[in-house]
Amino acid sequence: MKIFKLILKNFKRHKLRLSLTIVGIAIAVMAFSLLRTVITAWNAGVDIASPNRVVTSHAVSFIMPLPISYRDKIAKIPGIESITYANWFQGVYKDKNQFFPRMAIDAETFFQVYYEYKVDTSLYLEAMKKQRNGCIIGKKIAKEYNLKIGDKMIVDGDIYPGRWEFEVVGYYSGKGDPKVDETWMVFNWSYLDEQLRQSQSGRGGYVGWYVFKVKDPNTIAEISEAIDKEFFNSDAKTKTQTEQAFNQSFVSMSGAILSAIEFVSFVIIGILFLVLANTMIMSARERIREYAVLKTLGFTTSHLVMLITGEAIIISFVGGIFGIAVTFPIVDVLAEAFARIFPIFIVANSTLVIAVSFIIVAGIISSLVPLYRSIKTSIVDGLRHIG
Repeated sequence: MKIFKLILKNFKRHKLRLSLTIVGIAIAVMAFSLLRTVITAWNAGVDIASPNRVVTSHAVSFIMPLPISYRDKIAKIPGIESITYANWFQGVYKDKNQFFPRMAIDAETFFQVYYEYKVDTSLYLEAMKKQRNGCIIGKKIAKEYNLKIGDKMIVDGDIYPGRWEFEVVGYYSGKGDPKVDETWMVFNWSYLDEQLRQSQSGRGGYVGWYVFKVKDPNTIAEISEAIDKEFFNSDAKTKTQTEQAFNQSFVSMSGAILSAIEFVSFVIIGILFLVLANTMIMSARERIREYAVLKTLGFTTSHLVMLITGEAIIISFVGGIFGIAVTFPIVDVLAEAFARIFPIFIVANSTLVIAVSFIIVAGIISSLVPLYRSIKTSIVDGLRHIG
């Protein structure tokens, strides 16, 4: 208790220096947490991938289509529970900067395979099945564009040229799960197929990729091999992999950028160490004589360890917690501003664990030099010291 009181009294000596140190630590922790959140958001598609979901795409590239006839053949492979398919449509809605995923899907099966996307099947899904150009949109998209049931969405096609008119017939949501992407717009694949057969001969009858659920995740390798073997001698060979591996292939395209961001985040932690260490060294140098006096009063080495290390940890902890607390509202603002780029932008638990770990380690390491100096300095030399 006496040591704790001494630590509190030391805080009152240089209030400006203490305040600046805490603010510096808070900014470093906040910057670190934000950069880690960006990395987490980038990898969100990989992290949330379902362990029992598998993707079959063209062996050359996922942008190359597969025949719709593959669906029934894949569905017959033992171990597959349900299968669906999708086509990347994209196009331009309002202007090129208004990016969010737009895909043609099989309305009958899509939400069975993507079970985390909650949709009112009796209302919205049935309406989508009945209306050929009907589309279902995520709650975030509906809120951002103020889209309601019955509103038209005009999309200028790029992959599929033409002026495409869709009508909003429903919404989907993640039911409060922040890890569910609520920025998709999906519509009937049959509508796309019909239009292509009429206007672009040769492009009808194809899908982008197949997604299916397996009954037992332990059989994924066996099932994947069976599917790829089935189409090995066809014009459109397949590549079957887990959803996680499929999503990882997209993230890998930005691997260099992510590595750079990760490197910078740890550089910031290094700055945190330097800021705190500088403050502790300055404080210890000014108190060499006081430490000598404390030794004459019976303070042992363990008392000095608690005094100096405790002060460093408390300063680091206060600054770090302040930085973490500030991070959350900033992340909320950024999540709203960049909802289309990072549909899942949240502070991950792993980020908090790493940040708190660095806060404690920074407090301990920054106290080592002043601690060593105070212990090694004799009482006589300490009393002669002029700080």
